[in-house]
Amino acid sequence: MKTVLITLLLAATGWTQDAISLKDAVRLALEKNKSIAASGAAEKAAESRITEARGGLLPKVNYTESWTRSDNPVFVFSSLLTQHQFGEENFLLGPLNRPDFLNNFQSLVTADQTLFDSGQSKHAIHSAELAKDIASETRRLTETEAIAGAVHAYFDALLSAEQLKAANQAMRSAEADLQRAQTVRSAGMSTDADVLSIRVHLAGVEEQRIRRSADLDVARAALNDVMGVALDTTHDLTGQLARAVLKDSSLADYETSGVSERAESRQAKLAIRLAETQSAEARSSLLPQIVLHGAFEADRQGFYDRGGANWLVSAGLHWNLFNGFSDKARIDESKSLLRRSQADEERAVSGIRLQVRRAWADLRAAEQRIEVENAAVAEAEESLRITQNRYEAGMSNVTDLLRTETAVLDARTRYLAAIHDQRIAATALEMAAGRLTVDSEVLN
Repeated sequence: MKTVLITLLLAATGWTQDAISLKDAVRLALEKNKSIAASGAAEKAAESRITEARGGLLPKVNYTESWTRSDNPVFVFSSLLTQHQFGEENFLLGPLNRPDFLNNFQSLVTADQTLFDSGQSKHAIHSAELAKDIASETRRLTETEAIAGAVHAYFDALLSAEQLKAANQAMRSAEADLQRAQTVRSAGMSTDADVLSIRVHLAGVEEQRIRRSADLDVARAALNDVMGVALDTTHDLTGQLARAVLKDSSLADYETSGVSERAESRQAKLAIRLAETQSAEARSSLLPQIVLHGAFEADRQGFYDRGGANWLVSAGLHWNLFNGFSDKARIDESKSLLRRSQADEERAVSGIRLQVRRAWADLRAAEQRIEVENAAVAEAEESLRITQNRYEAGMSNVTDLLRTETAVLDARTRYLAAIHDQRIAATALEMAAGRLTVDSEVLN
């Protein structure tokens, strides 16, 4: 009952810590990441440009309203005709040469429909769709980088916590050695020098413990920064610093997956298609265009009376025969951009394969280090046990004892670092292969 009351009190005062798993950290990082929000907005903008491009296939309708007042003979003559107000008296030479001022309120509705544009609208739509796909891959790349960053920060915090535990364990062992040395000295089997040596060693271990504690505070703050929460937020990390278990796949499988699934590879391929489409669009500017035009016009002497209306329908052909070599320059530019995109795609594929091989080598090296360091920890702990017993029996000196104490701490630290590096390398390999998502095995 007392335990329940304490728990409720802590919860009420906000002293309890939230339990955060690795997947929780990743989800928070994805939700709070500003780069992802920016890339998502860019994707929406690219999607809007598709609708904008499709507008080239639809009619353009405009409405204008204007007022004109003039005594220009030509203006007055033509306005009277369009207003349907022309009479016999307007044929007199006096009114023809020196007419009075005339008002003309004109309402005009026009509509233009492109019947044939040599495929320019189609190419513009396709370019916009490809640009949207590139923006989608950019967002996916940003999400992958955020996941990798969250995994790295989470295991950095776990490593710091485990290293602090190892330092605390070394501290307790050193304190036990100090008591052991004092007992041996009291029995007349050693001198004060042994006790002082162990005190110096104890101070060194304490210094490491202080550094590990500071490293843990910084690592937790870095994790909070990745997750987009306040830096001083406290969390109970439920994950464990254990080696990752991945499905058996060959290096060739990872390379193939990286080339086909990585956002960078897809972007490079899309860029080639975009350059090809833009090149076709540049060439189509040399071909003719046919446009249908329609207009409805109402002209009035008053704002709403004494007027008439007329309509017009026409079709026109426009053919760009010479444009100062600018069209040719645009075509040459598009060809150069296509060659650049093809070179970028080859470079991206080579870079992806290299990243996969580097991550593969790092993972294999880390797994081998785990086996070596795990055996080293067991051997160092057994050596320490033997040395402690020999020291108590007066068969070993304090130098051997301190050396084995240091060896145990170093072996534990290297073992923890090897596990940490294996998890990071596994994440890097999944990322290099284009497989890193919130549901990846490496997050389990």
